[in-house]
Amino acid sequence: MSPSGRPWSLSLVFLLGMASEGISCPSRCSCQYLEVNCTGQQLQEFPVDIPLDTRQLILAANNVSYLPAVELSFLADLVYLDCRKNLLGDDLDFTFIGVAKLVYLDLSFNNLTQVTFSTFSHLLSLVVLKISDNPNLVAIEKDAFANNTWLRHLDVSRTGLTFLDTSTMQDLPNLRLLGLSDNLWHCNCSFLDFITWMKESDVHFPDADNITCYSPAGLRALRMAAAEAQLHSSCLTQLQKQDYVFLCLVGFCIFLAGTTAAWLAGVCAVVYEAHASKGEEEEEEEDTA
Repeated sequence: MSPSGRPWSLSLVFLLGMASEGISCPSRCSCQYLEVNCTGQQLQEFPVDIPLDTRQLILAANNVSYLPAVELSFLADLVYLDCRKNLLGDDLDFTFIGVAKLVYLDLSFNNLTQVTFSTFSHLLSLVVLKISDNPNLVAIEKDAFANNTWLRHLDVSRTGLTFLDTSTMQDLPNLRLLGLSDNLWHCNCSFLDFITWMKESDVHFPDADNITCYSPAGLRALRMAAAEAQLHSSCLTQLQKQDYVFLCLVGFCIFLAGTTAAWLAGVCAVVYEAHASKGEEEEEEEDTA
């Protein structure tokens, strides 16, 4: 209890309220203690005057096309960043270098085109990453999440992805939920390993009924389980053109090696026979003498 008889909790609330009145807040945004909310304010640029102790920043449903790495780095305590439904795209490499404490990041409904190792490599504490609904997202490098080992929830649904390398997901030992639905998956022999990983992993796939092949035409709209069975029969039992070329080269090399070995053996036999005959003739001459 305080000397006035009031509970300490009430005094603390009062002090925090006094402090928050003196804290600057970005124009058209609302600010509470440790939270800045700028949802749906038609912002064209990253807001200025964000309190440096902000833990939660919500920029959803605006027209922001660029996240300045320097301004973001001032928010060193940021753990929650919601940038869904903006115009972010092109190069995000090193954008999040100064917000290493970030746990939650939502970049869905933007114009992302690719994810490289440098995009999220500094977010060592990241647990939730949503990059779904980016129709121009066509490539995720196989080591893109190598540093995000705490990631548990990843959503790449409804993008332009056609392929994911199995090692990309194997770099995430804590992954528990992976959104893959409504993408343009190209179910060829190269994708078979990833489909097999999906079947054998402990990861949950929400909206699994909509994780289907887009190409080739013979597998379109086929669920991954059914696609795996067909790919197993076609990829593991049938040879491609390059396989026949390889086998022909191997056969020719074996034939050439066998022919060369036989020729060398024949030469050795002739030399040995000649040497043996010469030796016998010399012995006969010595006996005659």
